[in-house]
Amino acid sequence: MPLLTLPATKHREKALVFEDPASRALLASLDEIGPSEATVLISGETGTGKEIVARYLHERSARRAERFVAVNCGAISESLVESELFGHERGAFTGAVTARPGWFEAARGGTLFLDEIGELPLTVQVKLLRVLQEREVVRLGARDPIRVDVRLIAATNANLVEDVARGRFRADLYYRIHVAAIALPALRDRPDDILPLARSFAAQFGGRRAAAPDIGAAAAARLRAHPWPGNIRELENVMHRAVVASRGGAIDVAHLALATPPGPAAPELATSPASVAPGTTPAAEPSPEPAPEVPMAALDAALIQLFEHPPANLYACIEEAVIRAAYRYCHRNQLQTARLLAISRNVVRARLIQYGELPSATLRPDPAESRRRADARGEPPASGPSEPVDR
Repeated sequence: MPLLTLPATKHREKALVFEDPASRALLASLDEIGPSEATVLISGETGTGKEIVARYLHERSARRAERFVAVNCGAISESLVESELFGHERGAFTGAVTARPGWFEAARGGTLFLDEIGELPLTVQVKLLRVLQEREVVRLGARDPIRVDVRLIAATNANLVEDVARGRFRADLYYRIHVAAIALPALRDRPDDILPLARSFAAQFGGRRAAAPDIGAAAAARLRAHPWPGNIRELENVMHRAVVASRGGAIDVAHLALATPPGPAAPELATSPASVAPGTTPAAEPSPEPAPEVPMAALDAALIQLFEHPPANLYACIEEAVIRAAYRYCHRNQLQTARLLAISRNVVRARLIQYGELPSATLRPDPAESRRRADARGEPPASGPSEPVDR
């Protein structure tokens, strides 16, 4: 069966393989939903290809000739998100020297893809709900509404039902975007797609070779056995490194840089079969009781040692160690790190830039600080919608 792929985009050519039975069922759903005008909510783990699916839906719709606009809600500063989505008029706020349209107006006639919609502040969720109901936006600083003809596709890797129960996401907005729901399976739940995807990536990164690099039997078995916590994005990166490491030859196990997912180590048996006396039956080992106090006790002991010999900037050193460790544990995913530590993603991003984990260009300037510096220079700060971030 030939591989089914998504159309090439002006950003980069992407392929979504539908070989596994679960993927074929997904494809049938996409072909049903695509031509409709229904609002779509795509859910799935990070790296499962939510934006690729959104682009496929756009290409299957009557809007395919119009723009597809992708916006990462988690990458927009909370103070700017309303202006970026709905636009603003001149003088709406300090620094608004010109009127600017928002992303809804930019996607007029086409499709607007809001990734990580669960990251939107509650105040913006209220306005988004009205835009979806009335099909019109009101820019910041304006009173007259602007009609917008946009199909909305939203995506999330969070459990929005739980977020609704906890008051972090509006129930009315959830039901408004939950018209057509698509749940993307994790790569480990669609194992028959792993090798076709790997070969597709190998061909993509193989460049101008006459044939794609071959994947050896041992490497293929290792790829199928890996749990792929990072899903398709992880597989893409692994195959990119493997093609480079193989230097034009066949890809073997040695060329696969597969990360070991974090998790508890397997417990050792207290008594081995060799130590059991002949003619006796080994006693069943009781299940160990969980001991949540042990990690905290170890942390407390480590802190005491630091207190006895404190380094300079003790608190900053501890905070850096915690954020770095959480970032590594979450496979260098900012959103998951923020949720693990129960802090703002903007705080996580700022700290990671400070620690050198991220380039400084990804940090958005604080609006209050920009205004303060601009006032000191006697000039207005720059403002306007930022480019969408594809994470």
